[in-house]
This record gives sequence, C-alpha cells and structure tokens, in this order.
Amino acid sequence: MTKSMEDLQAAFAGESQANRKYLAFAEKADKEGFPQAGKLFRAAAAAETIHAMSHLRTMGGIKSTAENLEAAASGEHYESTVMYPDFLKDAEAEGDKAARFSFDKAYKAEIVHEKLYREMFADLQKGETFDYYLCPVCGNIEKGSAPEKCSLCGTPGTRFEKF
Repeated sequence: MTKSMEDLQAAFAGESQANRKYLAFAEKADKEGFPQAGKLFRAAAAAETIHAMSHLRTMGGIKSTAENLEAAASGEHYESTVMYPDFLKDAEAEGDKAARFSFDKAYKAEIVHEKLYREMFADLQKGETFDYYLCPVCGNIEKGSAPEKCSLCGTPGTRFEKF
C-alpha cells in the first residue's frame, strides 16, 4: 500500500470521526441553550462529511450497490462477531458497566444491520419499496414499520426515525 493510500485512509477515519463528534457537540450546545454554537457544529460536521466522502471516493471505496452491500454486511459481521464481543469481554473484566452497556447495544444492533444488508443484497433486483425505522437509543433498524417498542432496548416505537 502506498503512503498516499495510508494517508487517505487516516484522513477518512479522522474526518468521519470529526463529523460524528461535531454532531454530538451540536446536540449538547442545543440542550445547553446555545443554538448558534449548534449551527456552527452542524455546518462543520457537514464540511467534514464532504472531506470524508472525497477521501473515500479517491481511495476507490465506493463500488457498485451490490459490492457496497456486501462490504457493509461484512463490516457489520466483523463488528458483531469479533470487535464487540472482544470489547464486551474487556469491559466486563474491568467492571466498566457504562462501556459494557454501550457496547452491548451496538453489538445487538450490528447483528440486525448485517441481516438487513444481506436481505437487501438478495432483494436488489425486486425493486420493492418500503421504509426503515431507526431506534434513536440503540441504533436498531426495523424494516417496514416502526414497532410498538424496540426489540433490543424497549424504546417506544413512536420515537423511531423514519427513513
């Protein structure tokens, strides 16, 4: 791998993390009554997304939809079978209940995400249309309609975001 490719990967990771961090900062600013700071954080987050997307395109990281679905499913599979199980063990060994709770929510959602990507890959040519509903607490995604409550964390379905 070339040094430029390594740099692109590092830049993509950094810009992606900055985007998420700035969105979290914006939410906090809004809650503390500083909407102008929230606007700035959101604008900066959008700028970081532009940078990240440019780096990803330059790396050749965006392929056909079928290839992208496979890559996404593989990433979710890794997270649910290797990454989060290891993280859960570490948190358990250290007695870090907050980290364990956070990892467990993500772990369970990643299993659902992989399933949805694999279903979409299989159904790609059918042309079906339906909505997805995202749990704002644990990241679970439901296909078709919002549930009465989240199957992973119990959040009321009325709080789910429709996509």
